[in-house]
Amino acid sequence: MNKAVVLFFLLSVFFSAKVFAQASASATVTSRVTVIDPIALHKTADLDFGNVISAYNPGSIILSPDGLRTAFGVQISNSLPGNVTPAEAEVTHGNNSYSITLPDSYILYNTENPNQAVILDDFTVDPIQGNGVDLLRIGATLNLEANQFSGLYTSPDGFNVTVSYN
Repeated sequence: MNKAVVLFFLLSVFFSAKVFAQASASATVTSRVTVIDPIALHKTADLDFGNVISAYNPGSIILSPDGLRTAFGVQISNSLPGNVTPAEAEVTHGNNSYSITLPDSYILYNTENPNQAVILDDFTVDPIQGNGVDLLRIGATLNLEANQFSGLYTSPDGFNVTVSYN
C-alpha cells in the first residue's frame, strides 16, 4: 500500500502542477518616413493660336508644343500671325516621376457673340526635363466651322492641366 500512496502522491503532484505555455510575444519595431515636397505646377504662358482667316469650309489648325502651326481647310497669315504660343507650365517634382492629364476637349466662346464657339481637342504635351523642374509645352487642335464668325474666342476659366506623382 505504501507504493500505492507514493504513486497517488506523484500522480497528484504531476497533474496539479501548472502547465506554463507561451501566450504572448513581443518585438521592437522601428518606423520611418521620408517626406517629399508636394508636386507643383505653375503656368508661364497661355495657349494662343494667333490670327486665323475664316473659310467657306470647316477646317482646323494644329498648334504643336514647339509652337508650329499647321492649317487644314483654313488659312493662317504669315504676315499677320498674331501671338502664337503653346501653353507652358513648370512642374516642380524633385526626383519623382509624374503623370500629366489634359482635357479631351475644350470650348472657346466669342467674346462679342457667346453663341459662337470653337472647339479645342487633341491636346499634346512635350515635357522638357530639367533638374527637378520640367517645362511642359502644350499644344492642341483648333476646330473651326465653315464661315466661322470673326472675333476673339476665349474662355476666362481656362482648361485644367493636372500633374500627379506616379
